[in-house]
Amino acid sequence: MRTRLTLRWQLTLLGTALVALVSALLLWLGWLLVGGVAASVPSLPPGTPVRVGSLEVPAEQVTAAVRDAARAQVLHAGLIAFPLVVLAAGLTSWVLVGRVLAPLHEVTATARRLSAENLDARLDLREARGELAELATTFDAMLERLQGAFEVQRRFVANASHELRTPLSVLRTEVDVTLADPAADVAELRRMGEVVRDATRRADDLVSGLLLLARTEALGQIAEPARRPVDLRDAGAHAVRVTATEAARRGLRVTTTGGPAPVSGDPALLERVAGNLVENAVRHNVDGGWVEVCTAPLEGGAELRVSSSGPEIDPARVGELFEPFRRGPVPRTGGTAGSGLGLSIVRAVVAAHGGAVRAEPVPGGGLTVVVRLPARPL
Repeated sequence: MRTRLTLRWQLTLLGTALVALVSALLLWLGWLLVGGVAASVPSLPPGTPVRVGSLEVPAEQVTAAVRDAARAQVLHAGLIAFPLVVLAAGLTSWVLVGRVLAPLHEVTATARRLSAENLDARLDLREARGELAELATTFDAMLERLQGAFEVQRRFVANASHELRTPLSVLRTEVDVTLADPAADVAELRRMGEVVRDATRRADDLVSGLLLLARTEALGQIAEPARRPVDLRDAGAHAVRVTATEAARRGLRVTTTGGPAPVSGDPALLERVAGNLVENAVRHNVDGGWVEVCTAPLEGGAELRVSSSGPEIDPARVGELFEPFRRGPVPRTGGTAGSGLGLSIVRAVVAAHGGAVRAEPVPGGGLTVVVRLPARPL
């Protein structure tokens, strides 16, 4: 079985090999330089005996003898120093590489400890410097985002489960009570049927909203083939017609103002934006209240503004209305119509089209939601 060297071993061997190569090169250069210096020894008259070390050589051989002796001493010292230098380089590389890679081991150990239920581990390497400090900071920031995403997902799943369980519980209770009553007549069965129909409609609306929300958030951005010219004024007018019956039943005064507001995007999703805003304005209103739908062109885009009367909303909690399963100023109310996903879907669709959405409370009660979309998403 082939064993792969660790990064520490690879870097240590690389550093040691480089030091060995440089040392060998220096030894060779020293050997050449010594030979050159020996060649510059002043010449003596021929036949003159000269002692080189323990030997006497003629003057004409002095240069070669000095050169050979000097080179021999260089090689002798070099062969002793070379392995010592290489050994010292290897030990130094091993220690330094270990210190440099220590933060990476922290990253690896932290990553191994992580799980979906334990995302609170952090590196917090305050002593790291340079690229390793940047890596540690980036890793901790990634863990923060992952932890936030998992917490949002857990809350979403818990809320969705609760919302789906409510209509199912109503269905089961109504059916069990009716079947347990041996004297149930046609009127009782019809009443049960109406309750079952309403509960199934609510469950269907919730499932449809969840699918639409998941689809929109997965898009990230509307693809080019899905873009079509859309006039927000037409989308708003269509939403007003759809909710006209309910608005009239509650005595709401609905007005539409503004001019053409052309944008480019997915027609079905943009119509859903207008529909959700107008439906929320009608459902979360007070009897005899008012609803205003206004569209206007902007430089490089268009705006859709839906305002309505209604209960007072704390300005500090307006941002919460865009979270899933938020209905009005309270998280959930069992008797409120709708799935609590309307504004969540609006935010996701607008973000996918490269736009922005904001909400602000109306003085005296009510809410204004403003959607701004570019004429053509980038």
